[in-house]
Amino acid sequence: MTEHILLIDDDQRLARMVGEFLRQSGYSVTHALNAEQGLSLLGSSSIDLVVLDLMLPDMDGLEVCRRIRALPTQAKRTPVLMLTAKGDPMDRIIGLEMGADDYLPKPFEPRELLARIRAILRRHGGAAPAALHMKPSLQFGTLEINPEARQAKLAGTLCDLTSYQFDLLLAMAERAGRVLSREQIMEAVRGRELEAFDRSIDVHMGRIRQAIEIDVKNPQRILTVRGVGYVFAKQQS
Repeated sequence: MTEHILLIDDDQRLARMVGEFLRQSGYSVTHALNAEQGLSLLGSSSIDLVVLDLMLPDMDGLEVCRRIRALPTQAKRTPVLMLTAKGDPMDRIIGLEMGADDYLPKPFEPRELLARIRAILRRHGGAAPAALHMKPSLQFGTLEINPEARQAKLAGTLCDLTSYQFDLLLAMAERAGRVLSREQIMEAVRGRELEAFDRSIDVHMGRIRQAIEIDVKNPQRILTVRGVGYVFAKQQS
């Protein structure tokens, strides 16, 4: 089944170029010129991934991302790749905090965009190996992590996580008790390589903690090991 990508960008020349390249790479592409049109399409069509420009004429891309994550339907879990001008680190961090799965600074090489899209869709389950669906649920106190359903529940309530954040959580849970560096965590989910001074992993960990910790200010599940990285606690309540 052809995966459907929604491109929300007011740069028509760039959209034509990117759209043609992605179609040649085997994807179905729909282009929206503004945020309102993009949100409408997301609510009425089956979309597998959103490529979202940060600068739009009618609404900030960060606000669009926030609205996607607040949708009342399953569409709120659609992975989002955000395009940021000049690679401003603060734009990246805020975008991740708003629920974006990844970001790509402009200008970019179409092949890099394609690689990022493939990685996100793979993590989201579009090309997941069959062995993944054989993994049993993991239970840590009141926290249940179900690899087959790609869901985490806390005391029976579904945790609000992006596809990338779920994979980070699962990778750490499968290595419970081991101290992992940021590089090891990202490598475990086959994500993009860690960039120098990149804070994205810390932003994602903060979002995961908000979803699974009872007291975010006093985390008991994901612990920070100063100067090293993180450890997922084996014993949890």
